Amino acid sequence: QVQLVESGGGLVQAGGSLRLSCTASRCAFRPYTMGWFRQAPGKERDLVAAITWTGRNTYYADSVKGRFTISGNSARNTYLQMNSLKPDDTAVYYCAAQVPGKDYTGSEYDYWGQGTQVTVSS
Repeated sequence: QVQLVESGGGLVQAGGSLRLSCTASRCAFRPYTMGWFRQAPGKERDLVAAITWTGRNTYYADSVKGRFTISGNSARNTYLQMNSLKPDDTAVYYCAAQVPGKDYTGSEYDYWGQGTQVTVSS
């Protein structure tokens, strides 16, 4: 069983930055893809960014391209650097891990963290 713990959320003004961290346990022996999702009130949970085990492939939602950067892998910490934050980025952010062989740009992830709140004020 993989356990994921997020940290780094908080309150920031528009234009500011935050760095989210995801610590994964018990998955050092499998090459999981790591993803960051977010869910705003009343909206669906959407994939924001993902990175494959080797780091060779990454995915970003159009809304965050050029502002967010994902790094790391499941054997250590995975990070989401968020710059130029906007009020629309306000959401609960979830770290997720996906077993090999699935579409890393989709929503079918296998393990989830508890989420961390990000609030961007205008």
